[in-house]
Amino acid sequence: MNEAKGCAATKSGASPAPFPEQRMNSGCYCVSLNRDALRQALEAQLGSPALVALVEDRCPFLFSAMPVFVSESQHQQMEAVVKALEFVIGMSSYRERILSSAAPIARHDPGGAGGVFFGYDFHLVGDAIGLIEINTNAGGAMLNAVMARAHRACTINADQLATAAESGPRFEAAIMDMFLAEWERCKRGRQLRSIAIVDTAPESQYLYPEFILFKQLFERHGVRAVIADPTSLRFHDGTLWHGNEPIDLVYNRLTDFMLDDVRHDELRQAYLDGAVVLTPHPQAHALYADKRNLGILSSRVELKSLGVPKSVQEILLAFVLPTELVIPGDADRLWQSRRKLFFKPASGYGGRAAYRGDKLTKGVWQDILGGQYVAQQVMAPGERVAGSRNAPEKLKFDLRMYAYANQVQWTAARVYQGQTTNFRTPGGGFAPVYHVAQTA
Repeated sequence: MNEAKGCAATKSGASPAPFPEQRMNSGCYCVSLNRDALRQALEAQLGSPALVALVEDRCPFLFSAMPVFVSESQHQQMEAVVKALEFVIGMSSYRERILSSAAPIARHDPGGAGGVFFGYDFHLVGDAIGLIEINTNAGGAMLNAVMARAHRACTINADQLATAAESGPRFEAAIMDMFLAEWERCKRGRQLRSIAIVDTAPESQYLYPEFILFKQLFERHGVRAVIADPTSLRFHDGTLWHGNEPIDLVYNRLTDFMLDDVRHDELRQAYLDGAVVLTPHPQAHALYADKRNLGILSSRVELKSLGVPKSVQEILLAFVLPTELVIPGDADRLWQSRRKLFFKPASGYGGRAAYRGDKLTKGVWQDILGGQYVAQQVMAPGERVAGSRNAPEKLKFDLRMYAYANQVQWTAARVYQGQTTNFRTPGGGFAPVYHVAQTA
């Protein structure tokens, strides 16, 4: 993330917003994405003009043309939330509480792997921020690293411009270091030789181009890599195989978080037998990403019962949106207050089967009561004005902090229209995040 000190486009036209970052998001129409530079960066990373054409054809709205602005204090607050959450999730009292009722595979010792690509997602309104969820296989990191090579904030000076240009390669290096660290944490006693990037029918996945970027990254660092459907994996002789290739580490992009699907039995058995390093793994999802956990992490009573220090409690209570498990006994109360709530499946992802309370029908409400859902206090996403001064268009955005081992690696925005992020909005997609100085 880089610092911006102002925007000429905000000095006239749109009525001023109360906070500098709001003025930038609502009044800056500068297009910072250089499409030619992006195409060159993608071709350099993907190694093929044909693959670049695939990205442009299949995923035309992966990258937003405009940056998103936040204040220095908001960025510091988000970092503080990430560190507070990591502190609590690392506590033995919390882990025992969560894992005692988790699926058996979540209680299996992952062998030291922590889990790659934790994604902490925030909404931002005015000068307020709120954590909406945590993800354990947050996508988009490699796409953001490539995008950084092509974005230029409209107002940064020469030094900041150089920093922005260098940020993508630095992030790529941090990504590779993270995978090597996962391997080292599992104490296998030898160098990492091979990685399988695993997802269901990977070539049909919307973010398939990112899988190719990962494959190229790993191979540039001397690690063999394959992109594989889990059904192509075989476990025998104490080794997980893809064809004739033994697999050391699986970068897990599956949304079957507990590996319950019978099609994942080979991978599941290799993981349980300690034959492969799996990252992220079921235990990470149970501890971080099950949305029922937010009911604990946003409750003073629960945090106190776990022995969480008061200073940490105050951070979480200020910034984690209040969340509770939907139970039939609370049906009347929740229905009456539904317009202030957002309902999400406990193990859901990507906004699937999630509902704004003010849009609920009685039929959907019955489905929610019959399923495992949480109700979260609504906080609107941020707004970014796109288009032009003569034809402005309001888009929404959220903020994602990628983190590993208690360190924030990168902050990105996702710009969109509709109920949830979708990467199908003209003018939307991943966008870089820039600081607005407090004195702006």
